[in-house]
Amino acid sequence: LSFFDQFSSPSLLGIPLVLISMTFPALLLPSQDNRWVTSRLSTLQLWAVNQITKQLMMPLDKKGHKWALILTSLMVFLLLINLLGLLPYTFTPTTQLSMSLALAFPLWLATLLTGLRNQPSTTLGHLLPEGTPTLLIPALILIETTSLLIRPIALGVRLTANLTAGHLLIQLISTATISLMTTMPVVSLLTFLILFLLTILEVAVAMIQAYVFVLLLSLYLQENI
Repeated sequence: LSFFDQFSSPSLLGIPLVLISMTFPALLLPSQDNRWVTSRLSTLQLWAVNQITKQLMMPLDKKGHKWALILTSLMVFLLLINLLGLLPYTFTPTTQLSMSLALAFPLWLATLLTGLRNQPSTTLGHLLPEGTPTLLIPALILIETTSLLIRPIALGVRLTANLTAGHLLIQLISTATISLMTTMPVVSLLTFLILFLLTILEVAVAMIQAYVFVLLLSLYLQENI
């Protein structure tokens, strides 16, 4: 097996199982019931969702609070997928560029269309900074338009590249640990320690990348409202 086989979509009888791997993390969330006294797990879930919503809505005006449900849901979805993808014998859909771009492009386009509908002059005004010399106007419009169109690509590539690099590093170091176990046990123990620290780092990266993805979307939304 090659190092990149871990990024191939799982399949059974030729049927891709990527949808199951995407929806399975949601089954781990406790469902709300009608009891007056809630469990510790559901209380922790409500507290976490409350904190996530508060952090995401802080930079937004009241007009952007309509996006609270979709941004918070996206944050929880990415968190669960990224963290569960670090477990053995699992698959991380966000390591697929098609998956990340499928999340980034429609949401970025929605923020852009929101700005063009509500305040078209202000949105188009971002393409040309105030006080620009006349000779630089065509070049600056091209540069700003390109940077605007690159945003969804940068969103998707950032998420995919960080997770893919982390998974590859973990597999490389774990392979070295197993290979050196019989020949050089001391070096193998050292690589295992590095693997343990790298795993902790990757847990942090999985959480940070989910937060950065949604935070950038909220900042794009703030620009357009």
